[in-house]
Amino acid sequence: MSHAQIKSQSTFTLSPPVSAAAPPIPSTDHLDRVSYLFGHPIAHSLSPLFHGTIYSALGLNYAQHLYETRSLTACLALARSPKFFGAAVTMPHKVAIIPFLDMLTPEGEAIGAVNTIFLSNHPDGRRMLCGTNTDCIGIREAILQNVRKETVSGMRGRKGMVIGGGGTCRAAVYTLKTYIGCDEVYLVNRDRIEVEEVIKECKSKGFGDGLRFVKSVEEAELLQGPKVVVSAIPDFPPQSEAEVRTRKIVQTLLGKEKEKGVILEMCYHPSPDTAIARIARTNEWQVIEGTEAMIWQGLEQDKVWLNRKLSALPVEKVKQVIAAKLAKSNL
Repeated sequence: MSHAQIKSQSTFTLSPPVSAAAPPIPSTDHLDRVSYLFGHPIAHSLSPLFHGTIYSALGLNYAQHLYETRSLTACLALARSPKFFGAAVTMPHKVAIIPFLDMLTPEGEAIGAVNTIFLSNHPDGRRMLCGTNTDCIGIREAILQNVRKETVSGMRGRKGMVIGGGGTCRAAVYTLKTYIGCDEVYLVNRDRIEVEEVIKECKSKGFGDGLRFVKSVEEAELLQGPKVVVSAIPDFPPQSEAEVRTRKIVQTLLGKEKEKGVILEMCYHPSPDTAIARIARTNEWQVIEGTEAMIWQGLEQDKVWLNRKLSALPVEKVKQVIAAKLAKSNL
């Protein structure tokens, strides 16, 4: 994670607009420190299990609690509690919470969304809330940890593709352009306006050159095939005309190159065996499951929260626990 930058105006003291009533606050009396997952809906999240496994293995009397709410006011109140040491952030707060943070890392600033809040000290001694985005690290490491070095080297200067147009799409574009080195990234999505907004935002942040919205199967047939793909859409059958067209564009681009590449399928719930993953395997692509990105972004969060190096974290243990939980869920 890059060095965080203090905002020109500290906003931690601002108050967000009043929103929906918040749930009861979980007891922390038995804990030394506590982190939270802020978002809605989050009832099925594996985040507390993931981070709890790490804290237990390290002998820390810490825990992460789910805090399922749409109320930013309630989330920020918890962030001011004495035992708070960090939070994971998901929808609908990943963008909305930014004005109320004191610092953003370059990743959080560039992507325009944060999934992680951590603490830092201001030069005047005040405790500051800082935001970063570890989704891009999760995507990067999911690829680097599962692909041969020569294959990764071969991605530089080649075509990438991102399927989708939501918040994860921005992190994926950032990763393919900044870390992987793709010279052009195809954007495939049912909503043209959504993609245009992504391109506009990425250009304003300095990594939008070479982004191309692929509008039709005919256009896809004329393009060079991608070498690395990130799919960031739910696993629902296409229904509308735009969704059917998008699926055909994906099939066309995945079927083009003789030497196939790597696809990271971010969707793993309810099953990692998605329609996109099956299309990719049929076309002899290497498929990396989204649990890999989830694990690596979570490890990056704990590096930040605990001020520990990756080598000090129980990487294999947490992989085993998450794999066992998912296997049980898919029975």
